[in-house]
Amino acid sequence: MSDNETATVLKRTKLVVGGIVGALLLGAVFVLVLRSFQASALATSTALHARKYVTTITPKVGGEGQPLTLPGTLQGAIESTVYARSNGYVVRWLKDIGSSVKKGELLAEITAPEIDQELSQSVSMAKQAAASAGLAKSTADRWAALRDKDAVTQQDLDERLSAYHQAAANLAAADANVGRLQKLQGFNQVVAPFDGVVTRRNVDVGDLVNAGNGGTGRALFAVAQVDPLRLYVYVPQAYAQQINIGDAVAVTLAERAGQQFRGSVARTARAIDSATRTMQVEIQVPNPTGTLIAGSYVQVTLPINVDKEALVVPTNVLLFRPEGTHVVLVDSGGRVHLALVKLGTDFGTSVEVLRGLSANDRIVLNPADSLADGDVVTLPAALTQGH
Repeated sequence: MSDNETATVLKRTKLVVGGIVGALLLGAVFVLVLRSFQASALATSTALHARKYVTTITPKVGGEGQPLTLPGTLQGAIESTVYARSNGYVVRWLKDIGSSVKKGELLAEITAPEIDQELSQSVSMAKQAAASAGLAKSTADRWAALRDKDAVTQQDLDERLSAYHQAAANLAAADANVGRLQKLQGFNQVVAPFDGVVTRRNVDVGDLVNAGNGGTGRALFAVAQVDPLRLYVYVPQAYAQQINIGDAVAVTLAERAGQQFRGSVARTARAIDSATRTMQVEIQVPNPTGTLIAGSYVQVTLPINVDKEALVVPTNVLLFRPEGTHVVLVDSGGRVHLALVKLGTDFGTSVEVLRGLSANDRIVLNPADSLADGDVVTLPAALTQGH
């Protein structure tokens, strides 16, 4: 190989080696720059994730109060089961379920042959007693006249007077027995005890019925007064003192979504049941059109009065610590302060705060247990709410 060729090879080799070295240098510079950008992005991301984002609300002034919803069952204002007063067979019935009835209106008729026979016998015995009393009276009158003439002794007269008084007493007893059986015979007419609706009929023509509601006796009819209706709810002790007679309530049914019926508190038990820690409350619901049906399951919403100056917050702002209940406040600089509060009435999803808050405080919603006094938090405008 000539010197020129050797020089050319060396030159080419130097160019190749220089290109390789340059490429390596460029690669190293690129890697260094890339790592610098990644480190900067990582630092930015770390700082971003280190921020504590919170949502804040402000307390709500108590206003008119909070609703309390309780379950209940509608009942007739008056509900009665009608029994037979005498033993016998049902001859006919005139009212079926759903029939409107007036007080004293005939529901069914019973035949009682035994009572009819006893009444006939009693009437005959009363006539016999009347005849005996009449004879005893006339005898006593004659002996009294004879005594005036001193024709008989006083003892004889007293015996005749005693016989008359006994006969008169027997007549009174016979008349009383006739009256009793006549009243029993009158009970063969089964009548409505008040204005209402027949809700149940348990007899048919030919059925044998027994008097009374004990033993083998059974109810013939059930009658209910359906306007107004009444229902009972059991108010927890925490709200019992806030329920007043005359308070307006709303009654709703699941099958009538969006429709409310108005009622009012008629009376309260004025005592707490020691077993359930609730107070029984009776509510009357007008039902002039018969839209509501007795026996329906309903939801009753009662207004719970709250001090108009009291503050109300949702329960998910509370932090429970060994030293008491706290809320987390945030100042204008984003710094956290834990405030000890005193709670009042619990409304379920919200609670009354009696002390420890002001109306303008910003309270952290769903605070983390790790928050402590002095922590700095971020308050995105889009996440900050009014309440």
